[in-house]
Order: sequence, then C-alpha cells, then structure tokens
Amino acid sequence: MKVSKALSGISRRDLFRLSGQFGLSSVVLGAGALTGAVSLSSVARAAESTYEKRFGKEPKHTLKLGASGFNARNLLIERAGVLEFARDLEERTDGEIRVEFIGDNQICGQLNCVEKTQTGVVDMYAASTQNSAGGAPYLNVLDYAYMFPSRAAQYHFLYSPASQKILREPLESRHGLKFLFSHCELRGLQMGQSFADKPTVTKLEELFGTKNRVTGTQLGRIAMQLLNLNPVPVAWEETLDGLKQGLIDGAETWASAVAYANMAPVVSQSVDLRFFCGTEHTSMSVKVFDAMEPHLQDAIMESAYLAQVHVQAANEAALVKTVGFSDPQLPGTIFAQNNVRPAFLADDQIKMAEEMCSPEFNPEPWAQWRERLNGWAGGIDTYQEIYNVAREIPVDTLPENVEPRRWWRSA
Repeated sequence: MKVSKALSGISRRDLFRLSGQFGLSSVVLGAGALTGAVSLSSVARAAESTYEKRFGKEPKHTLKLGASGFNARNLLIERAGVLEFARDLEERTDGEIRVEFIGDNQICGQLNCVEKTQTGVVDMYAASTQNSAGGAPYLNVLDYAYMFPSRAAQYHFLYSPASQKILREPLESRHGLKFLFSHCELRGLQMGQSFADKPTVTKLEELFGTKNRVTGTQLGRIAMQLLNLNPVPVAWEETLDGLKQGLIDGAETWASAVAYANMAPVVSQSVDLRFFCGTEHTSMSVKVFDAMEPHLQDAIMESAYLAQVHVQAANEAALVKTVGFSDPQLPGTIFAQNNVRPAFLADDQIKMAEEMCSPEFNPEPWAQWRERLNGWAGGIDTYQEIYNVAREIPVDTLPENVEPRRWWRSA
C-alpha cells in the first residue's frame, strides 16, 4: 500500500520524463520491483538499473505486451503478475526475449486487447477473461455459475493438467491464444451510493430487483438474469458515474478490481456473492509462441508458472492488507479509507443463489451455451469436467495452500 501511495505522489510529468530517458517498460519494471520508501530518485535509479540490464545485449525477439488499464501502481493492488512475468522472462532468457510493456490503455483496453493480439498489433495481453470473451467466446467456459466453490478451486484448476484439455487447447485451436496464467477471484456485486445508507447486505433477497452493470461474458449475464439482478451493459468509463448518481445500483466485478480501478470512492458495499469467475489473465499469440525456438518456448512456460505462483500468494495477501476485503477489516486499506463495507453472505444464502442459477440445479437456461462450448471443446462436457476438477480439493482449502503444478506436463 505504501508503495502505491508513493508512486501516485510522483507527477506524471516526471514519469514521462523518465520514460523518455529509459523507456516506459524499464520505468514500469523498475518501479514495480521497489519496496519500502519510494521517491522520484529511487524510481529513477531503478529505471536506470533496469534499462542497463535489459539493453545490455540485443534481443532475438521483442514482444509487445498490451496490459489494458494496468500500470506499476495498480499492479500493487490487484496482483495480476504481469510485471513479474515480464521481468522473469527477460532474466531467464538472458535478454534473448525483451518484453515491451504497454499499459494504461495506451495500445489496447479490456474489450479489445484480445483482438489486437489475434491480429498481431500486440504479441500478448493482460485483461479479464470476461471482457475478452467478446473476441474469444470460448473464454465463456470459465463463467458457468457456481462452478468454482472458492478461489482455491480456481487456482487448483489452472494448475491442473486437465486445464490443458478443457481450457487451453480449445482456446488455442479456436482463437489462436495461449492462456499463460491468471489472477483468481470470484465476482460479487459492488453496490453504489444507493446502498450507502442501507444496512450491510446479509440476505440474497435484498439484492433482488436491483439494476447492475454487466461485463462482456454471456454466461455471466445468464446467471444475473436468473438471480433477478437486471444485468445492464454499461461502458466501463460510465460505470463510476452511474454508481455515484444511483443510475445503477451496482456492478458485477471483484473486490481488487474495485480498488485498482479507483471505484472504491463510489462503492458502498462489496457483496461477496461468488457467483462466477473474476480472472485477470495473461495470454499470448499462439502464432508468436510457435515461432519461438524450443528453449525460449520452455522459458515462456516457466516464467508463466513463476507468475502464477506469485499471483496465488501475493493477491491473497493484497486482498486483506491492501484492498481491505476481510472481516475484520484492517485499517489503512483502500476499502477502509473509502468506507466500503465487505458483505460476506452466510452459506445458506450462497446455497440459495446456487440453487437459483447454477447449471447443476437449473440446467435449461444454460443448455444452448453449454452445447456450443462442448462442441468447441471436442464433445466433452465442459461444465461437468471443470466442476469435478474444482472439487478435487477440500472445500475449506485456503487459496495460498493450493499445490502449484506445471500444468503443461503430465500429472
């Protein structure tokens, strides 16, 4: 939290000046590695050191990584692993691969990073799978309601070799994307100012009939309709005003997204509905990956594995210590400073929501999309396969205790 505050205190003019001197990627990668007290001079030293290390030799490959709204500051709030991946890949390949990190929506945004990767404008991207589902509809496969009972189950699935067959291979063959790693949270409802003076939500029925912003996922929309949550497509840039003015009651997203996207000032309650995935992932072009020498392909996978392990631990810590998504809530966190109340629903309320909207209890509304996704995956039952893998671990497993595995190797 201290690091992100300190970085936010450095003027854009100074950051632009450093970027002009050392390049944006060196500034971002250098700043992202800092700990403790941060100043303009320490960022400058880190940028210079990173620049000298990165440009000590000519790379064989320079990969553009479009990172939607991410920068060094907000990647210390939602720990999506993008900078760790880029830094490790450059070091692991001894400079044979250089990663040009382009964040802050400068080259692509949440909705079009996927398409710009598919068309070769960038080589890899970081954005949510839900927002990317417009350009890569197979990503809807992660969004069946209540398929994942916990964040631990999400991580377990991504580490599982079964994720190759169910998620990664169909995504590669159908959309030309190689799914590398992802942060894992479960989406809830982030209620705006119309809920500021209401008691903290404890019952599912208190949310019925509210009007809520929905992202690009088709399956998420089905779940919201079944829960009587009135999904309304609202542009991201209009969501803040909508919540503040009460034009919409809430928005479906996850806790750390509220914090990193500066939504906390207009959110009053963060309701932990946990009804489908919130996965801020990083993918790359299969065409670009396949053109790499074998030892560099291995390096990319190992760096993706390191990033996945980093995210698993770092984001769990950040949710409590930086975001404030906990009960009791730690003082000084983003939620505490902005009076955002986490609303953790009791098990019976989550069970009620699951029985209302999940394919297990209410299969018919999902049938058309389920059949489509199953066909794209070669005939397997995508929902049931992921559901089964997600329940291979005890339901009370802590996310940070999930065993990491190199998913691309046989179990």
